[in-house]
Amino acid sequence: MDAAKNKYSIIVPTYNERLNIALIVYLIFKHLRDVDFEIIVVDDGSPDGTQEVVKQLQTLYGEDRILLRPRPKKLGLGTAYIHGLKHASGNFVVIMDADLSHHPKYLPSFIKKQLETGASIVIGTRYVKGGGVHGWNLMRKLTSRGANVLAQTFLWPGVSDLTGSFRLYKKSVLEDVISSCVSKGYVFQMEMIVRASRKGCHIEEVPITFVDRVFGSSKLGGSEIVEYLKGLVYLLMTT
Repeated sequence: MDAAKNKYSIIVPTYNERLNIALIVYLIFKHLRDVDFEIIVVDDGSPDGTQEVVKQLQTLYGEDRILLRPRPKKLGLGTAYIHGLKHASGNFVVIMDADLSHHPKYLPSFIKKQLETGASIVIGTRYVKGGGVHGWNLMRKLTSRGANVLAQTFLWPGVSDLTGSFRLYKKSVLEDVISSCVSKGYVFQMEMIVRASRKGCHIEEVPITFVDRVFGSSKLGGSEIVEYLKGLVYLLMTT
């Protein structure tokens, strides 16, 4: 199967990303020139005017290429993906952040890896040769690395980066995996991969450099770390 026969639905959850959304859309179009895709923006009632910017982008690129599917308030990342999935017309789904921490320049390598291997999931990983993190302080790096080491030790999922959220899924696989997930917040991405691994999904990895958000403030705090640890115990007991 070649990329020309596939359609890729790119789900981008947003909350107060007015300063980033236009650039991320521009970069997606720049790097996927010969690919059939749509961008589904799931905005959780951003008060900063994110939706107004997306509407302007629709007039530029077309409402068939940029779909705005808003929700009234912040309802969580997992349900944002489920909401976006309902509107996805592609046979593959990409999930990525809107804050420019996930550079669209990596999308062609995700697609290439999937075509070469037939993988059900391709994840962008910071923790193999060629991958990395830029812009994090030491504590943030240790937190993320420690989270992945803990999960590797107790859950043996067979992938190097469990907590990243830059991924390509076969749509049918994402629908199946996401329906069995119960976690929210920081641990949600980890549960998705652990469940997929337990289901025997073929998972491949592509090295990426994660860049800390350009505009706005990071949404990771102490409460997310506590939730992660609770989620790790839950997955240890249930998978």
